Amino acid sequence: MDKFLYTVDEIRAIERAATAALPPGTLMERAGQAAARFALELIDGARHQPVLVMAGPGNNGGDALEVAANLREAGVDVTVLHLAAGTPSFETARALQRARDKGARFVDELPLGERFALAVDGLFGIGLTRPLEGGCRTLAHDLDRSSCPVLALDVPSGLDADTGNVVGGATAHRAVVATHTITFIGNKPGLYTCDGRDHSGEVRVDTLGIERQHFVPAHAQLNAPELFANDLLGSRRPQNSHKGSFGDLVVLGGAQGMAGAAILAGRSALFLGAGRVFVAALAALPPYDSINPELMFRDAAGCELRARTLVAGPGLGDQPDAARLLTKALDQGNAMVIDADALNLIAGTPDLQQRLTQRVAPTVLTPHPLEAARLLGVTSAIVQADRLEAARELAARFDATIVLKGSGTVIATPGGDVVVNVTGNPGLATAGTGDVLAGICGALLAQGWGEQQAAWCAAWLHGAAADALVYEGVGPIGLSAGELPAAARTLFNAMVSEAKPLPL
Repeated sequence: MDKFLYTVDEIRAIERAATAALPPGTLMERAGQAAARFALELIDGARHQPVLVMAGPGNNGGDALEVAANLREAGVDVTVLHLAAGTPSFETARALQRARDKGARFVDELPLGERFALAVDGLFGIGLTRPLEGGCRTLAHDLDRSSCPVLALDVPSGLDADTGNVVGGATAHRAVVATHTITFIGNKPGLYTCDGRDHSGEVRVDTLGIERQHFVPAHAQLNAPELFANDLLGSRRPQNSHKGSFGDLVVLGGAQGMAGAAILAGRSALFLGAGRVFVAALAALPPYDSINPELMFRDAAGCELRARTLVAGPGLGDQPDAARLLTKALDQGNAMVIDADALNLIAGTPDLQQRLTQRVAPTVLTPHPLEAARLLGVTSAIVQADRLEAARELAARFDATIVLKGSGTVIATPGGDVVVNVTGNPGLATAGTGDVLAGICGALLAQGWGEQQAAWCAAWLHGAAADALVYEGVGPIGLSAGELPAAARTLFNAMVSEAKPLPL
């Protein structure tokens, strides 16, 4: 269940169905118990220090008060900062009384200078629609400046559970930065994309014992190798193989001054197993690549495209010859990855958009937020305001698989299903990494992978390669795109060798 992602509306529906079948207050009690168990794990070895519990005025605050009562029962000193407002619900009032009866210490403001083993953020949950203001904003700021670990209940206060944005915008407002989050009933997409990854820390999901019959179907999930396990198995190579067994790939790009982008994509395709890789360049290129002489260079105008997987866009430019080449490529019946300048050309040319929507061959688009905005005719801020919805709209509009890059890359299919990628780090925020992703995805398509599975695996590998390099001390600062292909190759071979078939 942890892999599935639910919107706030879906969580509310599940909660209503479960509540109708349970005694009043059951879910709040279970949330308090689950969070208290997690808190005890986190403070193990530091139980002599008190725990700060911040409880807001709503039911998320009630969850926090249950945590306070349970921690007191476990012998932990608890300080509660309760921001009461109006008449609490029956469940919250009962939790407040339990916390008082168990001996929690209540304060009216954050005890400055006092050291806590842990702070529990139960200020606001998934229902927050306005920015943190006043004392709540100050609390988030003070927590961020402290060295105290923070456990958020459901979502870090101030974070939109659906979109991953700081409510009101991160430039002007704040959200609690948690080291750990325990999220209730079902997982939330906002914990994994946009600002979510910077605020949620390690995430644990607790379904609160709700029976499966009460769960609505999920239309989003987290990316994981299990999604493409059968394709990994199929990538094991028989001894009786030859280069023609693994497909030909052509990178269309390399305009004047931008040859590096096409070469990066080509090298990535080589390292991820494409049988033969050609760079069809618009500008004059050297006769061979001195680092990877296996790459073959062709003049774009005369390069044969039929029966070859295409990666269009790296360094393609925006000149008329680029548009003509892209028109020719879109009319082929080949599997195709469309990236970078090819996306911008399509965004500005209705004829190219029509040709794209008419394609029946596997097609993957890999835009960053600004490229996605151009394709949709909106601003990048609108794309980032709801990354899942923007990716879905692009997939439906162009009848293609969309890989919307960014923190928590979103992969969407025309049917509306979404996968959110969890690998990767800020080291990828540098020139050329998108070209590498396009080359990886193209290599998988060339080897016969389906477009969805190729997109899922490419996003996973791309991020995991960056994570492996950072683990080895390479980056995130200064990590370069050219270091990614070899790391991705190592990971891919390991994944293929270790893959197990999915149960029927």
